[in-house]
Amino acid sequence: MCFIFAAEQMPSRRILILYNRIPYPLNDGGNIAVNAMIEGYKREGWQVYVLAMNTTRHPIADETLKNIYTDIYAFEAIPVDNSINTKGIVANYLFSTKPNHVQRFFVPVFADRLVEILLQFAPDVVQMESVFLSSYTALIRKNSNAKLALRMHNVEGQIWARLAAETANRFKKIYLRNLAERIRKYEIAAWKNYDLLIGITSTDAVEVKKHIPTANVITIPVGIEVGELVANNNSNPDWIGYHIGAMDWLPNKEAMQWFIKDIWPLVHKRTPHFLFEYAGRNMPVDMKMLQGEGVVCVGEVADAAGFIADKKILIVPLRSGGGIRVKILEAMAAEKLVICTSIAIQGIDVVPGVHFLQADTEQGFADAIAWALGHKPEAQAIAHNASALVKTNYNAASLGAKLSKRLLAML
Repeated sequence: MCFIFAAEQMPSRRILILYNRIPYPLNDGGNIAVNAMIEGYKREGWQVYVLAMNTTRHPIADETLKNIYTDIYAFEAIPVDNSINTKGIVANYLFSTKPNHVQRFFVPVFADRLVEILLQFAPDVVQMESVFLSSYTALIRKNSNAKLALRMHNVEGQIWARLAAETANRFKKIYLRNLAERIRKYEIAAWKNYDLLIGITSTDAVEVKKHIPTANVITIPVGIEVGELVANNNSNPDWIGYHIGAMDWLPNKEAMQWFIKDIWPLVHKRTPHFLFEYAGRNMPVDMKMLQGEGVVCVGEVADAAGFIADKKILIVPLRSGGGIRVKILEAMAAEKLVICTSIAIQGIDVVPGVHFLQADTEQGFADAIAWALGHKPEAQAIAHNASALVKTNYNAASLGAKLSKRLLAML
């Protein structure tokens, strides 16, 4: 389904953005990051065409699609069945060298429409918002002279390797190790096919250079629209904890399982009046069953900003994952106190004890929460420091201008 809102005459700056889902609603880090990129290019005067997959795993209704991205050149959604099934996973494991993710996102109808857009729109730049769309690069090269850019939301191989390391189930660990290695090899090979790699963190850029020293890499963190976040914030939130994230993303799910099963008993024993709420898209039934004394599962929320507005402490116990946690940046901008693992904070240029509280063990989280509740003025100062830093270093407008300048230099 295509929604075109075009001016009759196109300017010279034309960019086609490909995404393997719809960047809506803005309730998880991936969608927020893609939306920030779209808004940034629009702000810099680019004609933006978004071609996205409306997948069976994250479907968006046609009525909703008609009302989003009405102020860019064009927004188009292609229905794609990317459902995961045991038969497909087994077949991929036994008979393919590519990750299952790649096969699920190479769709003939999407490829056909992509070729038509390349010929009609004639973009100067085509930007992928997932490395798993790299199967389309040969098609783009054949039908266009556009420069190719890849937005690296994560180094995917690292995420899956960490998941394999944290998994206790023997058979699941074997599968995840195999998958992580496939993704690592595919990812490194894919990087070589792009004219520009856009890393969200400097750590990711270093990883690219380790494998491809000549790669053209720029680090552009996720830009935050600070004004809107501050406007939605409660000026006097309660000192209770919260977590919000897509619960169909395995690192988030495992993080919450660890926090509630292993960390919460220590927290509740030490600070029995402390409350914790968790929310997220596609909340599984088994995650809802984890709630108990002092812990509430809110499920999926229509208004993420409203959910966090009256809460003070963001807790992010991630033990796997990569890239930047957009929810942490948003929380910091709104002067929330962030308590998280070193993995969760990676890619954000902050100092433990100055901008956030770091905890990597069960006891570490219990200690950090107890300290914050017993030292609220000092904890508030840490939250204020983080807010000031985000407003300076992660400003969407300045980051968008930096990236646009780099792309124009390539044309």
